[in-house]
Amino acid sequence: MNGFTHFDHEGNAIMVDVHEKADTYRVAIAQGTITVNKEVFDAITHHTAKKGDVLGVARIAGIMAAKKNAELIPLCHIIALTDCEVQFSLDVANHQITAICRTSCVGKTGVEMEAMTGVSVALLTIYDMCKAMDRSMVISGIQLLEKLGGKSGHYKKE
Repeated sequence: MNGFTHFDHEGNAIMVDVHEKADTYRVAIAQGTITVNKEVFDAITHHTAKKGDVLGVARIAGIMAAKKNAELIPLCHIIALTDCEVQFSLDVANHQITAICRTSCVGKTGVEMEAMTGVSVALLTIYDMCKAMDRSMVISGIQLLEKLGGKSGHYKKE
């Protein structure tokens, strides 16, 4: 199947066998952005949203999602995260909130999907908690920024 590792020789989807890979320290950093209107941005930053502390809840949701990634994405391995953090960066002028998720583990396979899942769910949580004020919010730019460890080495988005 042209070098895709998640398919066998007959084209059936499979989980990649990683038992021969060495355990290494692995880190991934991902980010994504949600653009909201001024009312939502002000409610989030001034802690006046009716549903409570939007970024606090979104942070916990992102961490929980990263830990459950293998339950959400078919064929992903269960990863024992050694650390997961979700942070937010606020762009007042453009009413944007960027979520950054950093995950790490010591294992045979990486944590990129965990970091991107954490970002995705953190942003979806912001949407969910604020949709009564603005259903036109836009989630965009979910991407891997950096990956360390493993056979493929260091990757950093330019």
